[in-house]
Amino acid sequence: MDWTDRNCRAFHRALTRRTLLYTEMVTTGAVLHGPRERLLGFDPCEHPVALQLGGSDPADLAASARIGADLGYDEINLNVGCPSDRVQSGRFGACLMREPELVADCMAAMKAAVSVPVTVKCRIGVDDQDPEDALFRLVDMSAQAGVTTFIVHARKAWLQGLSPKENRDIPPLDYPLVYRLKRERPDLTIIINGGVASLDEAAAHLDQVDGVMLGRAAYHEPGILGAADARIFGEGETIDPFEAVARYRPYVAARLAAGAHLAGMTRHMLGLFHGRPGARSWRRILTVEGSKSGAGLAVIDAALAAVAEAAARKAA
Repeated sequence: MDWTDRNCRAFHRALTRRTLLYTEMVTTGAVLHGPRERLLGFDPCEHPVALQLGGSDPADLAASARIGADLGYDEINLNVGCPSDRVQSGRFGACLMREPELVADCMAAMKAAVSVPVTVKCRIGVDDQDPEDALFRLVDMSAQAGVTTFIVHARKAWLQGLSPKENRDIPPLDYPLVYRLKRERPDLTIIINGGVASLDEAAAHLDQVDGVMLGRAAYHEPGILGAADARIFGEGETIDPFEAVARYRPYVAARLAAGAHLAGMTRHMLGLFHGRPGARSWRRILTVEGSKSGAGLAVIDAALAAVAEAAARKAA
């Protein structure tokens, strides 16, 4: 939430052509009654891209899935993993781990409404649930409803006592349980999530499961995505940060021409030169100058020049 917006996804697509991108979670209420273009609009460059929904009413989820599919999303995903208080009060997100029958009903309704894949993103359990029972029960009931792909964040969510941020770090990871799920349900596509910090780690997981979802690591160090096509998919070459900026530039120009603010696009680029000479100048220029009224492509050019100058000084 508040991270993988359309600008972020367009930038990430400049780094990787094969990785599947996900939207922020959008509630069914927002899809059905909110400003649709602002919430669901996306650029064709983002494909393949999945729409992530939050909700628990089968009819509303079916209607929202249909809207997403009609807009051109490649997958519709139901979030059964978000632990925030607001999500709990709306009876969706991780608290649905306690209601696998309802999740199955939701997925059956979504699957009947669209022809694109419908998937579930879940935790291994919540609070005092036994993960072995909670995870397998949710997966089995949703599989009976026709779902074949599950993205599993390999931690419990503690709905009482931990903040959403703490729920991303404090509950221990249980990768072996997710591996076991794949072994015992070989016909299902199992994607692992949680705590994966590098492509080397992702590659190790791929010996056990079908896919890996990265969140914070890919966002804060976008260079990970720049190496994904070559390292994971065996296609093409690693995308240099300068090349990524060049690819992103036409999108930025078009959005600026449509009245968007530069800072809304450059904020997702701050980690691009992580660990390289000039990274601090890159972040400073984009943050300070990019937030000014009327900021345009010249700000990006100035930041790139600062990086190039720093690299030249180090080489000299």
